[in-house]
Amino acid sequence: MMKSGDKLVFAPCRDRSYATFEDVSNGQQVTKALNLVGLETGKKLYVEVLGILENSLLKASEINMARSEGRCQLPGGQEEVWRAAGNEPGWALVASPANEMVMLKRQGKPDISVPYAAFKTEAGVAQFEASKDNQKLAVRFEHKQCRDTMADAVYGWTATVTLNGQVLKGCAWQR
Repeated sequence: MMKSGDKLVFAPCRDRSYATFEDVSNGQQVTKALNLVGLETGKKLYVEVLGILENSLLKASEINMARSEGRCQLPGGQEEVWRAAGNEPGWALVASPANEMVMLKRQGKPDISVPYAAFKTEAGVAQFEASKDNQKLAVRFEHKQCRDTMADAVYGWTATVTLNGQVLKGCAWQR
């Protein structure tokens, strides 16, 4: 996505087409998020939004992910349904139905893997809990915009991951 004059232009990955972009979100939340990562200053962004394409107009209602130094991602499908990450300490989580696991990676610590089960989603909250080998993992994603200033990115979900009582905070996005 990029700004051309006073128009926003969205070009789908691996496609030579483009669409003009209209923010139909409540309070222009999508545009505000995009500006946080550099749209207003002219940066090209990698953006994943939820919306409706009508003719050549993309009407975006929600943001899933936007970052300034991003490249086109392959869809997650059943390989990955969620990703989450945080800083200080650095960590990353992947939920994969195809691999039947949820994997938590933390800097300088062994990876934790627990059996995958579908996340329970209700009222803008997605939750998951599992245990394996005395490791208890609880995941809570709230459908609320989350900014990662270290990655220069904005995501559609906040993340709280609890491993054996240790709480990790960060951002999440659906794949």
